[in-house]
Amino acid sequence: MVKNITVIGSGVMGSGIAQSFAMGGYAVVVNDIAEKNLVKAKQLILDNLSLLAAEGVLSEKKKQDAAENLIYKRELAEAVRDADVIIEVIPEVIELKWDLYQKLNALIGPETIIASNTSTFPISTLAEKAKFPERMIITHFFNPGHLVPLVEIVKHQRTRKDVVDTTMNLIRSIGKTPVLLKKEISGFIANRLQTALMREAFYLLEEGVASAEDIDAAVTAGPGFRWAFTGPIEIADFGGLDTWQRVFENVAPALDQSVEAPKMIRQLVEENKLGTKTGEGIFSYDAALVPNKIRKRDRQLIQLERLKNKEDH
Repeated sequence: MVKNITVIGSGVMGSGIAQSFAMGGYAVVVNDIAEKNLVKAKQLILDNLSLLAAEGVLSEKKKQDAAENLIYKRELAEAVRDADVIIEVIPEVIELKWDLYQKLNALIGPETIIASNTSTFPISTLAEKAKFPERMIITHFFNPGHLVPLVEIVKHQRTRKDVVDTTMNLIRSIGKTPVLLKKEISGFIANRLQTALMREAFYLLEEGVASAEDIDAAVTAGPGFRWAFTGPIEIADFGGLDTWQRVFENVAPALDQSVEAPKMIRQLVEENKLGTKTGEGIFSYDAALVPNKIRKRDRQLIQLERLKNKEDH
């Protein structure tokens, strides 16, 4: 039975994942190599819990309980000593992950499950330098990790069935929606779908078809509006497969077929215009207003989740 969770890496994703398990009643240790990162993570989680309480999702008692379920530790051996499940959320550098797994070899128990939040590496690559592939699994959360329900689950060919079942049940127990991939594929499910859409969005922008604002609106006020409740496969059924056959045959030949990042993105990256983190990307951002925009986004996600839960019941 899973009781103790250790999250290695305390950035935005690691903090969100740790918060999710703490709200689910689990004892959570957050581990990072830098004390300043742990201090920042603790404050971020407290701010997120306060927003959930203000929105009526958590009572003050549950907010306090969640905060008390979290412990922050720098020493890796101490952080993983009692862990039933370890989730690593460290940078997407394969050498760093391999090094961590090699350290864990000597520190963890014989039944500890080791999960990765990677969105880049196949689990077969992750497991190359690990001695516990039968206990390895990918649990890919989405930003913000404490609010977005989806968690993609990817197993190694040697991952034990009980590890898969335990992981799926664990993710469900914190109110998330796990989806299990039947085989390895680059980008998993959601990022493949998201990348296909974004490739076309930037093509339309580069071709001058519409402004960035209107392209975004075409998604949020159109397909995105219904995607919260109806996925693309079911939409095809509702629209009629004969209709969608014609749509594919008429539109697919005209879609962007590029196999690299859009030219506009590559140029902006070269100019160090990276979006909100630098104050300018496709749009310009006032640094003082970015936290407010994130707060507004999170409120809207909370409200959407409340509506979806209401509809489901």
